[in-house]
Amino acid sequence: MDVMSHCQHTKTPVKGIFSLLPFCLFTFFLLTILSCNGSDTRFKLSGKFQNMNQAELYLVNMEKGTNDTLHVIDGRFTYETALNEAATLTLIFPNFSELPVIAEPGHSIDIDGDASHLKATTVKGSESNELMTAFRLKTNDMMPPDILKEAEAYIRKHAESPVATYLLQRYYLMAVEPDYPKAYELCTLIRDAQPSQVSIAQLLNQLEALKEIRTTGKLPAFKATDTEGREVSNTTLKSEVNIICLWASWNYASQAMLRNLRLLQKTYPKRLSIISVSVDATPEDGRQYLERDSLTNPNVCDGLLWESPMISQLGLAYIPDNIVTDSTGTILARSLSNDKLKEKVEQLLK
Repeated sequence: MDVMSHCQHTKTPVKGIFSLLPFCLFTFFLLTILSCNGSDTRFKLSGKFQNMNQAELYLVNMEKGTNDTLHVIDGRFTYETALNEAATLTLIFPNFSELPVIAEPGHSIDIDGDASHLKATTVKGSESNELMTAFRLKTNDMMPPDILKEAEAYIRKHAESPVATYLLQRYYLMAVEPDYPKAYELCTLIRDAQPSQVSIAQLLNQLEALKEIRTTGKLPAFKATDTEGREVSNTTLKSEVNIICLWASWNYASQAMLRNLRLLQKTYPKRLSIISVSVDATPEDGRQYLERDSLTNPNVCDGLLWESPMISQLGLAYIPDNIVTDSTGTILARSLSNDKLKEKVEQLLK
């Protein structure tokens, strides 16, 4: 019951009503002041899609390694959660198309789209989401080099926006061939424009090391414990070809990479070794997937997400990511696409 309902419906003698009114009014004005001061941490998301009667969508927080299932009924869905700070969420559709959504405390966001033309979907309700929508619509029909130029222009012009952080990760870190020096340069601009964002400062520290990484040299020393309690380290990888693969249970591209690696390991059981590293909140999040697909390689998941020491030591930067080495720990390749990784392994072992 809200404050005014309490004032109206409490069974109090007429004389007692006047003693209760000051409390009700004080509480009402206190709630109003708190609301005006931005204490509302609720984030609301509503969606409306034509040509989509019923479906399940996934809303993923890639930084925290969590996901929620959204049920579309009669073309609509609603979602609400508490937030302490802005976060970029990824809405994943049944056809694996992805839609970025900037979630900010106190905002209500509306998504309007057509299942037959998802690229034209609009996200409204905040300046950040409208900026993101403008970028997507502008670049829908551009070629990759032009999209990259447009992303850099947006980052430089809107470094203070969460959109800049998303574009940096999407087009500079998740690229087939990541440009770490350029990513470091742009991340510095974002850090200067958003000095209070701890996650940006952490990303900049990671990029400072990544921009010096090359696709050759020795694998850095590391030591971790897999989800079965076994110790793994760089000395574990002594096969002719060895692969460290970064994945997450909520990322379909990384799951596809793991499936390909499983087939390769069946083909070359004694010549190929694999260690997978999961960016999930808990080991249980990925365990069912690994068991279902009969993946028996060591899987590391310490629950620290992107702050995992192993991820930092190896310079793994996005999902999926990978490193290929020989039996001496020499790096033969890094950050290959799914097809290129399969091609590289077969080339080395044939």
